[in-house]
Amino acid sequence: MKAELKNLDNKKLGDVDINEAIFGCDIDRQDIMHRVVNWQLAKRRCGNHKVKDVSEISGTGKKPFAQKGTGNARQGQKRSGIQVGGQTTHGPVVRSHAFDVPKKVRKLALKTALSTKQASGKLIILDEAKTKSHKTRDLVSQLSKMGLTSALIIDGPEMDVNFVRAASNIPLIDVLPEQGANVYDILRRDVLVLTKAALTNLEARLK
Repeated sequence: MKAELKNLDNKKLGDVDINEAIFGCDIDRQDIMHRVVNWQLAKRRCGNHKVKDVSEISGTGKKPFAQKGTGNARQGQKRSGIQVGGQTTHGPVVRSHAFDVPKKVRKLALKTALSTKQASGKLIILDEAKTKSHKTRDLVSQLSKMGLTSALIIDGPEMDVNFVRAASNIPLIDVLPEQGANVYDILRRDVLVLTKAALTNLEARLK
């Protein structure tokens, strides 16, 4: 499978081979991508929301009045959930929201996300993501030539400091190293841009 190779000035430099087993998968498996995105977002949740149970409420445990003869409903203590200022019944406690997803499913979801971008014409292969200047306005002008307003740019492990610094101030433009490539970030941006270094590493990782 062939794809165009471009530079930051939007000039075509030729064609590059991309692995059909990675970029030509069945894109109808939306369920797989949905499952992995939920897995990613669940892992991010802090899970530190908590209410006080009856043992943590300040107050006496003495029975407020006699069991019988007062005409009131029977009560055991002032700290119970039906009393004002008492415990919160069945409230949230500190816990992890994470769950497990098999590695094969995660790998298939990433392949499906890459294939979806390729099939919809939203995949760009870039020669390299390097700039001489760290100025944001210079990079904005280059990205505008490519028509990029919402994009995820994935580079190799050795990322250019100037490029990352310039891109950090641009809304809807994200830059990640190849190790951080994930389904959620690929899908949340309109265009996926891979450098040659990122393409090589991704194909080796997803074989």
